[in-house]
Amino acid sequence: MKFFNYIFLVFFTLNTFFSQLFSQQTDSILKNNIYNSNIHTVLIHPEKNPLAYPIIHLGTEEKLQISFDDFNEELKDYYYTIIHCNSDWTPSDLMQQEYINGFFENRIEDYEFSFNTQQQYTHYNLLFPQEYLKVSLSGNYIIKVYNYQNNKVVLTKRFMVLDEKINISTHVKRATLIDEREYKQEIDFIINHSNIYFSNPYTDLKVIIKQNNREDNYIDDLKPLFIKKDQLIYNYESENTFEAGNEYRHFDIKSIRYQSERVKEITEDSNSINVSLFTDISRSFEGFISTPDINGNFIIEQQEAWNSEIEAEYVNVTFSLLENRKITYGDLYLLGRFTDWNIKEEYQLTFNENRRKYECSSLLKQGYYNYIYALKDNSSNKTNLSFVEGSHYQTKNEYYIYVYYREIGKNYDQLIGYIKTSSDLF
Repeated sequence: MKFFNYIFLVFFTLNTFFSQLFSQQTDSILKNNIYNSNIHTVLIHPEKNPLAYPIIHLGTEEKLQISFDDFNEELKDYYYTIIHCNSDWTPSDLMQQEYINGFFENRIEDYEFSFNTQQQYTHYNLLFPQEYLKVSLSGNYIIKVYNYQNNKVVLTKRFMVLDEKINISTHVKRATLIDEREYKQEIDFIINHSNIYFSNPYTDLKVIIKQNNREDNYIDDLKPLFIKKDQLIYNYESENTFEAGNEYRHFDIKSIRYQSERVKEITEDSNSINVSLFTDISRSFEGFISTPDINGNFIIEQQEAWNSEIEAEYVNVTFSLLENRKITYGDLYLLGRFTDWNIKEEYQLTFNENRRKYECSSLLKQGYYNYIYALKDNSSNKTNLSFVEGSHYQTKNEYYIYVYYREIGKNYDQLIGYIKTSSDLF
């Protein structure tokens, strides 16, 4: 009898939980999101590899690590579950028992309190899949963390599970078309599928290409240009090109004891630590200069700490961009992995009339960060990097190709192919 009561409680909790989730999501596409203002620095990546993106192989012992900081003074009882998604990140039609082996929810039991920091926080950490909650199908997934006491979702994060059934060969080069050669890069690739048969590759497959895993400019509408035996060839001249952009800007706040290269000023009072970066200038008309970067990524680190996860401080970082006049046809935003590669309101810059600068302040955990400035056009709703950053074919970018397959008779998208390649060849 106790067992059935427990099962009823689980289903009741999950039903309430999903109602909360979908009421918080304004559309059907599930995204990286934080729903509680006390939650900060949500990270998800393969175990012990913080710069990598969250993808693991099906049926292996590979694990992902998700962590976050909670500014709440009281310890919270956080649980998590996972949801299978289609290739476009809408929820699939699968029931949880079709893709989860074990319990549908699990408690996050690993937590530590911050040590010797001005901003007190609790650091939560989870390695998954776990023994009692494993995935049985490939594809896109969302992990959702919620407060067990009130069933409110506090965060959602994307990850992927790969069941590799194909091989992808790539060639990244300057754009083929003459008028695009100076500022675009072209990604040609071939899907080799000798181990799997596609009855109609034009409809059964979906290919997505991302530049540095950005979410604002990916390509997802390519069909094979040529079909040979066991090969699908995607060798276009324009449809598979990206603006190359520019090398990422950076700043280092691993230590607040001294001012690093890009740091202008560090001030501290009883309530906060404030870092002002040197004012940036537009690079749209400058020539290309090769500088080392980590392609928009970031890493959390406190230089003097034994354990940066709980000893790193939270710092108010002020960005500024010199601009003589206010832009009337769009808004400027910070963009990088720390913004989840999305245009977010909290990273919008505002124009300071007196200083003739665009400015933005963000609360960030100590570490090393890459970023760029993106213009969101009001008329097209698209992002434009070249307006501030310029675009040069020599820029070093990473490209990620994901191949999804919807098998005849199945109601979900399998992730059967993945490759990471680079333009570091010019």
